[in-house]
Amino acid sequence: MDEPTYTFGSADNLRRYESEIRLDDSKPYSIRGVSIDEKWSVVFGAGGGPTTVHQHSAVEFDGRLFLAVGNQVVCLDLQTAKMEWSLEVDWASCFGVYWDDRHRALISHGELQISRLSLGGETIWATDGRDIFTEGFQCLPMAIEVIDFNHEVYLLDYLTGRVLNQR
Repeated sequence: MDEPTYTFGSADNLRRYESEIRLDDSKPYSIRGVSIDEKWSVVFGAGGGPTTVHQHSAVEFDGRLFLAVGNQVVCLDLQTAKMEWSLEVDWASCFGVYWDDRHRALISHGELQISRLSLGGETIWATDGRDIFTEGFQCLPMAIEVIDFNHEVYLLDYLTGRVLNQR
């Protein structure tokens, strides 16, 4: 859930969560609430640019939820609600997180960087472009396609992050 009016530590929030986790020391501009079958609930807050909940805000793989919050990606164990790790993946915002099963690749779509992450929370590679990546993103069979603000199309290699083609 998107929780733009949530205040950490307050009893006056519309919803209550069992756990509150601030991912950094900055003012949280993106706040996400997660609950699983009424078994547990947790709310995360992070700085960076504000983002909203959409189809690619989270992806589930192997019993874990990978969640984009502000400029971070969070890994959450779905059975225990334990946060395994969080990682700043972009200086500004993380627009989405993707799992490509063919390449066994966890990819973050940031405003300034596209990154491949390990399942353990480390950056494998990060690639930037000439402008912000706001005009499109998709995981294709042979490469990651991302389009910047100037409508330049980048095809990125899954293994290395190297730009294969730019047009």
